[in-house]
Amino acid sequence: MDESKQRRLSARLIGYAFILFVVEFVRGAYLLSYLPVYAANVLHYPVTVVGLAISIHYVVDMIVKGLAGLLLDRFPARVIVGGGMFFSLMGLLLLQGPHNVFIFLLSAALFGVGISPIWLVCLSRITAEQRAFQMGVLYTVWLTGLGAGPVVINFVLDYSLSVTYFILLGLWGLGCLLSMGMGGRAEGTRRKTVTWKVQAGVLKKQLGAAKPLLPPMMLQTLAAGLLVPVLPGFASGVMGLQYAEYSMVLLAGGLCTVICLMPMGKLSDRFGLRGFLILGFAFLAAALYVMTFIKELEFALLTAALLGVSYACVLPAWNALMALYVPKGHQEMGWGTLSSVEGLGAFIGPVLGGWLADRYSEVFVIASSGVLLGAIALWYILVPLQPSDKTDGKAAVKGVTYRG
Repeated sequence: MDESKQRRLSARLIGYAFILFVVEFVRGAYLLSYLPVYAANVLHYPVTVVGLAISIHYVVDMIVKGLAGLLLDRFPARVIVGGGMFFSLMGLLLLQGPHNVFIFLLSAALFGVGISPIWLVCLSRITAEQRAFQMGVLYTVWLTGLGAGPVVINFVLDYSLSVTYFILLGLWGLGCLLSMGMGGRAEGTRRKTVTWKVQAGVLKKQLGAAKPLLPPMMLQTLAAGLLVPVLPGFASGVMGLQYAEYSMVLLAGGLCTVICLMPMGKLSDRFGLRGFLILGFAFLAAALYVMTFIKELEFALLTAALLGVSYACVLPAWNALMALYVPKGHQEMGWGTLSSVEGLGAFIGPVLGGWLADRYSEVFVIASSGVLLGAIALWYILVPLQPSDKTDGKAAVKGVTYRG
């Protein structure tokens, strides 16, 4: 690829990454902070309803991932991304409508429509010449937005729920406007519209090759989903933290992840993926178990930092492994398929976490999430990862055995 074309693609990716930041900032603030607090303090709904709303959000998100991947193979990005973000805007507006459970759940569902398309577009625009650098940039943007959202909004929540809502609404409107300027195609994608039969064949090969990844793929999102409806209540009710202190804990974990992400990626490229996956998931499990005993802010900050470093250990290794299963020429569809499978655990987790918190306790939910993460570490110890050449993957990754 010539240098001028490379610069154009990099500049376009930066623009997409900014939209991704806005989307993830609002999503993190909405799911982790605003929605649980608004449901409890204004609507007086139990945690189970909050968990159900978040699960429905992830169900819609999971379905849209697969559909958006197929549609992005056929239509311009601005149409799919812009349309999805418009539906999400309607979901945010509906949240202030009539106060009943159906409207509350419908709002969460509509908000889930516009999240995934921009992420799929960003992943598909990464070029082979700068894969490591561009992937690092995207994940840093994603984590920064997802982490900064609840941290910033928690400070605003101490002041006013109404101000918080209009900040989220305004930022999402900005994202809608920016998405209208999107364009371009993923590198290596076909210019002619492919048939549904061809897409179905590619999907069948992709899922068949990815069988060793499916159980940990779903368990890790299930473990994370369990935590979503209970974290604010656990932080305030069990750990005794104020919203501002809870923001400090989230900030500690998020900063450690962002700082360690690219160094961990380079180390996993050098020393192999398996060890980083095992250590990362094992330390995530241990940190969650320790957190169930913490009552002081200082120890909460240290545990959050350990969680952040452990997640940075997992993320680049996991991404490198998944990239092997993305079919060349069908990047949006490939990433959409894997993300949809990954989302199966995400929609079960919140409703299960809310139910377990109401039936048992928030501490029980935190411990259960840790057990699942420990099981994933054990999976990577016992199960060989053997990607084949069925997906046209060309990457060579250390720590993984190949056949074929």
